[in-house]
Amino acid sequence: MKERSAIWKERVASASASRPLDKLYCGDHWTQSRRLIAAAAKAGFDAQLWVASAGLGLRPASEPAPAYAATFSTRHADSVATSAHGSAQWWGHLQEGVGRTTLQEIGKSGPILMVLSEVYAKAMEAELRDLGAVASEALLVGGVEEIPGIRRIASDAGLRLALGGTLTSLNVRMASSWLGHCEDGRLTSEATSSAWHEWASAVPKPTQLNRQPTTDAEVLSFIRQEKETQPGISRTRLLRILRDSGRACEQTRFASLFERTMGEQ
Repeated sequence: MKERSAIWKERVASASASRPLDKLYCGDHWTQSRRLIAAAAKAGFDAQLWVASAGLGLRPASEPAPAYAATFSTRHADSVATSAHGSAQWWGHLQEGVGRTTLQEIGKSGPILMVLSEVYAKAMEAELRDLGAVASEALLVGGVEEIPGIRRIASDAGLRLALGGTLTSLNVRMASSWLGHCEDGRLTSEATSSAWHEWASAVPKPTQLNRQPTTDAEVLSFIRQEKETQPGISRTRLLRILRDSGRACEQTRFASLFERTMGEQ
């Protein structure tokens, strides 16, 4: 793994960097990510956008970079690893070297807001834990689990009705909503947290009663479609999304159908 990542870093370093990182990405997720700066400024923060990249490590979004294809999402053609452990190793190798910035260093300088999917949070777990040990104000939207020293908002598909957009941009939209509830100049104050959770609990959500029965074919189609747009998404998360959309599927049956899609391209 270390040898392979070293070769990758050499190739990236020798490639022509023609565009800022945030201009290399497209889709609703990155459209909303770029808008976070304005939301942060409105909340009273002097913010800078950073990118957690499976190909480059942690970089400012304004930094020029070459076009590349790399992801932590497993079972994807451009995946850098086949397991969460491998992804964590790869991230560690990417972040090695002079001039590399870590989450811990950013967190020491002021409030830090992170929007991470499950697979990226697992890959960056060690760095997240280091951040939690030193940060005064750190907020994680999405992620996998609670980390000491970091306030976390778990991804909630039920908020999609209120926030709009695609599922891939949901976490970013949640982050923007959180910033909209910061009225005291602090990112993770109890006042901000209370205001946001009060809003989240009051907004209309898809009903979870009287879910519509689904056939195996319908569930398989749903799984394949969501895995296409969110490579590496967990089975548990997929089932939650299905049920939040008003459709029914027993957990054991869903697990069996999910396994049938494993290895598909």
